[in-house]
Amino acid sequence: MATLRNDGAYTYGRRLVSLSSIERQASELLPYATPVAPSKQQAPPPAGPGGAPAPEATVTDPALVRRAVKAAALGNAMEWFDFGVYSYIAVTLGKVFFPSGNPTAQLLSTFGAFAAAFLIRPVGGMVFGPLGDRVGRQKVLALTMIMMAAGTFAIGLIPSYATIGVWAPVLLLIARLVQGFSTGGEYAGAATFIAEYAPDKRRGFLGSWLEFGTLAGYIGGAGLVTLMTALLSSEDLLSWGWRVPFLIAGPMGLIGLYLRMRLEETPAFAAQLERAHADERTRGRTGLRELVTGQWRTLLLCVGLVLVFNVTDYMLLSYMPTYLTGELKYDETHGLLVVLAVMALMMCAQPFVGALTDRVGRRPVIATGCAGFFLLSVPALLLIRDGSLWAIGLGMAALGLLLVCFTAAMPSALPALFPTKVRYGSLSIGFNVSVSVFGGTTPLVVTALIGATGDVMMPAYYMMAAAVVGGFAVWRMTESAGRPLPGSPPAVEPGA
Repeated sequence: MATLRNDGAYTYGRRLVSLSSIERQASELLPYATPVAPSKQQAPPPAGPGGAPAPEATVTDPALVRRAVKAAALGNAMEWFDFGVYSYIAVTLGKVFFPSGNPTAQLLSTFGAFAAAFLIRPVGGMVFGPLGDRVGRQKVLALTMIMMAAGTFAIGLIPSYATIGVWAPVLLLIARLVQGFSTGGEYAGAATFIAEYAPDKRRGFLGSWLEFGTLAGYIGGAGLVTLMTALLSSEDLLSWGWRVPFLIAGPMGLIGLYLRMRLEETPAFAAQLERAHADERTRGRTGLRELVTGQWRTLLLCVGLVLVFNVTDYMLLSYMPTYLTGELKYDETHGLLVVLAVMALMMCAQPFVGALTDRVGRRPVIATGCAGFFLLSVPALLLIRDGSLWAIGLGMAALGLLLVCFTAAMPSALPALFPTKVRYGSLSIGFNVSVSVFGGTTPLVVTALIGATGDVMMPAYYMMAAAVVGGFAVWRMTESAGRPLPGSPPAVEPGA
């Protein structure tokens, strides 16, 4: 990354390219020129901490930006690859790790281990987020990639219950806790990383590729399980086939780690660290308590935005296959294929909607998604309940395109809520608390509501309630499109 200074010089990392030679040539060509006194109305360049001139702009390096986006998106893809694999091979995992005469008990035990990862996520966010604000985004993201890959790879190596008894489910739970702990620092760090590397005018487009990775990983995981289920016999799938998707995480993790280790620290964090060294008053670490109390209003705003984002996300991508098969008695394979097709449609729309947020703003796009879910959740669910393939496809596609309003805008909108000094930590806490309390519990809560009321329209009502919360959060948020991140100088593309 290159930084344009007030004196007309560029810095590349620690190297300074001075323009003094050009100035000397100009003075030789104009020997009789006299200096012009500055106007009284003209303010001097703003001074940064310690009296140093504040940088006017950060000139982004397109090659570095592309590498940063790839490295960040791959980690998110890996997280959701595991999510797709675990969700769609849950029945087989129940037989391997939780032998019982009751298939329902097996499935509940498997999803219990799955839910444990959600419970530990806020703890991971409270550890990795502040750490990322102290030692750097790149180092922490490399660490979360190692832990996430190791946890997923380890599941593929755990012996079955028939081999080691009760230690099999214990080791599965430990592996899931490692995954959940590392995931607590993954999304917020990846979103922060892309946002701090991206030029201000393209932050929405570049940030949208983070959720593109999410969708690609989920499709890859769920699609691989579907393919293996179709190609392998039940005996082969139960004896060794189920291990293959988890073992793939090893090479994926090494690739992601290689990409992340090649990256430099983000310009925004490097500048913040330099200012902290220059100013003795800012050298003290921001503790977790100070971080929460100092940012509590913005944290609440973040929780509200993440709530509508994740409730609708988990409703559509995680709960709907269960709703189609469990409540509407739809064929399981067809239900999965419909969801995968909707996700492929979302992937196609993702970068275009991300670019749209750079032109019209994040707030209008997110507000459109909230209004759409409030007005169209009931009609879309009525179409899905019709039962015909075209009606289910149309209803799911409508919800999927509304969800893109969030998946394309949030990766750039959320990091812009917080200043550089506490961005990683604050976003990690706000995001993971909201996901754990509201997003990850969506399938369980909706299932319980249907059971208690007998009303199969509960998914629509739940999404409408989330849209109201999200709408209030959008009303309170500040537009960030095309503007520098709080606490950072403007970021521009070369030649801008």
